[in-house]
Amino acid sequence: MTFSLGLYGVGLKGITRFFERINWESVSDKAINVILQLIALSVLFYVLRRFGRYIIRRSFKHYKAATASSSRTDTMAALTLNTFSYVIGFFYVYSFLTIIGVPIGTLIAGAGIVGLAVGFGAQGFVSDLVNGFFIIMEGQLDVGDAVTLGTVSGTVRAVGLRTTQVESADGTLNYIPNRNITVVSNLSRNAMKITVSIPLANAADTPQVETVLKQVNAAQAKQQTGLAAEPQLQGLTENKWGGISYQVLLTTMPGQQAVMQRTFLTAYIDALSQAGIDLRTDNSGQPLR
Repeated sequence: MTFSLGLYGVGLKGITRFFERINWESVSDKAINVILQLIALSVLFYVLRRFGRYIIRRSFKHYKAATASSSRTDTMAALTLNTFSYVIGFFYVYSFLTIIGVPIGTLIAGAGIVGLAVGFGAQGFVSDLVNGFFIIMEGQLDVGDAVTLGTVSGTVRAVGLRTTQVESADGTLNYIPNRNITVVSNLSRNAMKITVSIPLANAADTPQVETVLKQVNAAQAKQQTGLAAEPQLQGLTENKWGGISYQVLLTTMPGQQAVMQRTFLTAYIDALSQAGIDLRTDNSGQPLR
């Protein structure tokens, strides 16, 4: 019991001497200095963050007013704001730890090893984000556009930073990682050209065929709003069945090429049949196409 009390006394004296040797004035001055630096740092970064976000929002507001695609502008604005916030946050934490005396160099070296390992796993994810950013920023495609992305063709249903959704003609919804989009064929930006081929049984009927086709073109031009220019008669060409076809070039509005092709082909065949012009048919009597 006496030995334990002696040890307790020695320990208490050692602690007392330790605190007595501390220069409390210096410690308090240093603590106050650090606190003031942290307050100044926090105020500075708060002002920078508010000012930066204000400038970004204002810039994209003017840009949105001058562009037709508000969804693309909203996506770019959100991405820019998030990136700016992350950058400001990183530098704030770095400065904060530096002021309180944390060895940043050692932490960054250790984090670098972990980051390298994570980086290899996240390579594809980062590629998706980068490619998605440029697809949105450059306006390569918008929701509702008819596109071909690699082997997938259809209508764009959603454009994101990581994936793009395209609905095929049969209703299949395809989720395409943005890193896999290397070539974008957008069928909804310019006037599209489509060729209508009419299989003829006899080339001698060409003058009469042209007369009938011109009549059909004149009538359809008044009814159809999907045309971007007047149909152009191209003339005769050899078809894949070994016979001849008369071709007409249609210039349609974006996304209307399939509808216009079916509409005009039906009108041409009906008019030619009524005019008594023979068409090349298959075994069932249907015109070869």
